[in-house]
Order: sequence, then structure tokens, then C-alpha cells
Amino acid sequence: MMKLNFFVKSNNWSRRLSRIKIITSKVIKNKENLNFDTKIDYYLNIILVNDQEIKKLNFKYKNINKVTDVLTFVSEHKQNNVKNKYCDIFFSGKTIKIDSKKNNNNFYDHFTHLLVHSFLHINGYMHNSLKDYVKMQKNEIAILNSMGLENPYSI
Repeated sequence: MMKLNFFVKSNNWSRRLSRIKIITSKVIKNKENLNFDTKIDYYLNIILVNDQEIKKLNFKYKNINKVTDVLTFVSEHKQNNVKNKYCDIFFSGKTIKIDSKKNNNNFYDHFTHLLVHSFLHINGYMHNSLKDYVKMQKNEIAILNSMGLENPYSI
């Protein structure tokens, strides 16, 4: 089971919300490639914030005092013999816009890449070592290619 919620905490996102919902639905259709476990109930919150908010979160939870494009938080709980994952994914529209322009990439394509990246994190992918980074990157590229998007690492 998967329950998905969207929260808009910044005016920068209001006009983009309908497209973000469509993109999220398309990405979730790749459940098997994203390694979503059918035995786990997922509660996903997509939270659209501004730079100030994401900077506060980055400092509070990661001790990094700067803005970032996305932060992913996951907690797991077992209830009545069912494993639940509660996931909050925070996106900063301004930083995504700046990064997409800097990389000559479409805002929504970059958002899609970040969403795929976050979903892989939710399902156990990390990039703490070069080997793990390469494995995660290959999966991201394959998923994005299956959606008709270019390799974001070659842009």
C-alpha cells in the first residue's frame, strides 16, 4: 500500500503543483525499478518548501548550514505485523530552478531526477562509497531513460 500526500509551504510551488503531481504518479509507476517492497506500507509526503526552510532542516538534521535541492527523511515502524515506512521528502523550488539553469536542464526533468533519487534512498540505496554511488546512479539513469529522459549526469 502507498499513501501519497503533497504539502505546499512556499508560494514558488503553487503554480507547479499539478505538474508535480503528474510527474510523481509517473515515477511511482516504476515501483519495481525503485525497489518499493510490496510487503511494506509506504506513507509518502512530498513537501514543497523555499530555500530558507530547507536550509533550516539541513542544519537541524544534517548539521550542514546551506541550502540544498532535496532532503529525504525515512523512519520505519512495525505495527500489527506490518512494516511501515514514513517518508518526508522536502524540495526547494528556488534551488532546483538555479541548478537546472546552471546545468542547462528543464526544471521538471531535474525535479523528476531528484524524486527518483529520493525514492531510491527510501528503499535502501545510499552513496556513501564509490561502488554504492555508481550502483545508485546506474539505476537512476535506467529509470529516467524508461521515462524518456536523458542521463542527467551527461548534461
